[in-house]
Amino acid sequence: MSQELFSIDQVAARLTLHVKTVRNYVRDGRLKATRIGKQYRIARTDLEVFTGHSIVPNDRNLLQEHRHLEASSIVQIDAIGPDSASQLTSSINAYVQARSKSDEPLRIETAYDLQLQRMKVIVLGGVHSSSAALKLIGALLEH
Repeated sequence: MSQELFSIDQVAARLTLHVKTVRNYVRDGRLKATRIGKQYRIARTDLEVFTGHSIVPNDRNLLQEHRHLEASSIVQIDAIGPDSASQLTSSINAYVQARSKSDEPLRIETAYDLQLQRMKVIVLGGVHSSSAALKLIGALLEH
């Protein structure tokens, strides 16, 4: 019978601790772990000893609660002048800054090639935030 193993991230999520805190517990020897390759794995029984509570095996709800969806997109805009590229960058930055802190993460970077008159917009973030940002970029370019 194989022992259920948890990653550092899973243990941190389960204990509502920062990942670095769990790593420090492992390094200090307070939480027993096995190194597999470059990563640590914590056996369910060792986690139970550490917490003093029993751990339900194969807790699928835990995985779903902490599931993270992320999108990465690159928008290439050809035939755009430097002034228009600068305006678009300013509008995008204003949008990102105006977002609520409780919104999904969103990071947008822009790059402009003056010789090719080409701009690239890199959108990284949650699926819904990225979708909204892409719609905004589309709307800004239509006007």
